[in-house]
Amino acid sequence: MRILHIALGGLLKAPPIPYGLTEDTGGHIGYVLGAARAQAALPGISVEIVTRRFRTPTGDAHAQPRERIVPGLDIVRLDDGDDRYLSKEALTARLPFIAAALERWLAAGPRPDVIHAHFADAAFVARASCDRWDIPLIYTAHSLAIDKRDAGGCGGLDARIEAEGEALQRADAVIASSRDEAERQIMLYPGARQERVHRVMPGIEPNRASTARGAALLHGHLAEPARPMVLAVARPVRKKNLLALVDLFAGSRTLANRANLVILAGQHGGAEAEAVAVQRSLREALDRHGLQGRAALPPRHEHADVASLYRLAAERRGVFVNPALTEPFGLTLLEAAGAGLPVVATSHGGPRDILGLIGHGIAADPSTPDFTDAIEHLLLSREAWDEAASAAQRNTPAWTWDRYARRHLEICRDLLDRRPLAVAPARLLVSDIDNTLTGSHEAARRFGQWRSSARNWIYAVATGRSLTEARFVLSQWNLPEPDAFATSVGTEIYLRGPGGLRIDDAFSDAIGVGWRPQALRSHLARVAGLREQPAIEFRAFKLSYFGNALTAERARRAIAREGLEARVVFSHGNLIDVLPQRAGKAAAMRRLAEVFGIEERAVLAAGDSGNDIDMLRAAHRAVAVANASEELRALRGRPNVLHASAAHAAGVLEAIALPYPGRAA
Repeated sequence: MRILHIALGGLLKAPPIPYGLTEDTGGHIGYVLGAARAQAALPGISVEIVTRRFRTPTGDAHAQPRERIVPGLDIVRLDDGDDRYLSKEALTARLPFIAAALERWLAAGPRPDVIHAHFADAAFVARASCDRWDIPLIYTAHSLAIDKRDAGGCGGLDARIEAEGEALQRADAVIASSRDEAERQIMLYPGARQERVHRVMPGIEPNRASTARGAALLHGHLAEPARPMVLAVARPVRKKNLLALVDLFAGSRTLANRANLVILAGQHGGAEAEAVAVQRSLREALDRHGLQGRAALPPRHEHADVASLYRLAAERRGVFVNPALTEPFGLTLLEAAGAGLPVVATSHGGPRDILGLIGHGIAADPSTPDFTDAIEHLLLSREAWDEAASAAQRNTPAWTWDRYARRHLEICRDLLDRRPLAVAPARLLVSDIDNTLTGSHEAARRFGQWRSSARNWIYAVATGRSLTEARFVLSQWNLPEPDAFATSVGTEIYLRGPGGLRIDDAFSDAIGVGWRPQALRSHLARVAGLREQPAIEFRAFKLSYFGNALTAERARRAIAREGLEARVVFSHGNLIDVLPQRAGKAAAMRRLAEVFGIEERAVLAAGDSGNDIDMLRAAHRAVAVANASEELRALRGRPNVLHASAAHAAGVLEAIALPYPGRAA
């Protein structure tokens, strides 16, 4: 397979990269290079990265038509008729010329199987070529303007927002890094479609750098260099909120007296107005607060210095800080994790997801005292610091660029696979995911083997998770993607076809009759003990709360008292979901059987918790895996429910192996 990446902005070349030398030379370049190198290392994969050709005063590296990175990976530079380096804004006028250059280059062949565009400008450039040769287009936004505008009040972004919306609408698949990006930021665009969005975690490079370079970079800046370090590494743009970090540090007696502040804010001395203004304001703030000897703002640095600083900060039991107004993802948090360095990061955007996966720090709102409290807590509490550092060391090995590349390859193959589903399928498996299919890597491996050979089965999952998160968890466990998803506790159905997944609008229309979410939410707000889950857990047909079994019963009574139509589903000891009366996993299972033409007695349902009960009761045959929660005790004695002797996916396979009255399995 031949994969082509397109990335136009910044100083893209073979490492080392002069990060921060221009405003557009940021983390996306490390992302593209890390992904492409890992893909090129896979058997049978060749990769090229297309960018534009230009000359710089510092040399001709960016004027080379082709540059080899590693075997199987080249950078190809297209001549668009202008040999100047151009910022992202200035690049807009050149996009039609770059698109024409790409089309001419591809016409000479050989052409790629898939094109992956990074940022909306690259998606625009790819569009004509993808249409001409029917090449699937993957799009990664990296930093969405609509969220930047809404979070920071930035103006002048309408054209970029329109371009991003077009890219999301045109792309055959969209790769996002965090749940927030996949389910909130991207879905702010009217043309976005959830079924095309995949959450794929970038790789984390292990940091084995020496601390010597970092110490040399800071030499002479700090009066007491052995103090714990509060470290920030960010491009010098206002949305990174670095000036607020200086004010925060100076305003905390604990931090100012017991720590050092170190900020890497790009390469100083450039010509870009925003970068110059931000760097000047940082220098003025350090002087205004009298932080000489307690803060460092190095004007120049190399990439190796950054890796060394992460290690040095960890060695001195410091904290990495990201105070951005909003952060689409936060690659620097992964870099800190690779060095075993605890983190305090903005709660706006992707950092919550990173910290949820790795567990190496705290997310907080940088505009509140909670942010300062979090930094002080990690610096002062040896136990908290050790716990965060240990989590980084324990969990980062799971997130590699190789893992990213393999998931990316699965997405590519899915886009290229135009084969129909099983011919005349005989049976349907509808299984929960968490603790039913997951929980045992060996059982998950065996389940994958079964799926690869069981071509006369339709395999579907029914989960409380969103589609994006369901896919993400399946990929974490190397479980196969199903033929259909029933997500958000049976309120959304996605069906696989030759063009990928599509939402089952007929099911949505059917369950939406009588659904009054605003009225329900208003009345449920008065139920004692019922607390709303984060907004991202709410869906068009699902209201989500925390509470116990008693709280769930109070919610049922409140709904009945008001004469509203809704179901209350209690699961996992503290989760309460309110759904349309006609929705739920059982309803979704029946709809799937109807869509695929599967007879009732050929349906097998599998689950482990309370939100599986209606499905397990309704199925002709069902299995509760051995690790099922106490919530399924009510199903004991029902003749249609097998209580498996094996746990997790092994329990599902135990039920699959049993004969059933009908056509041979």
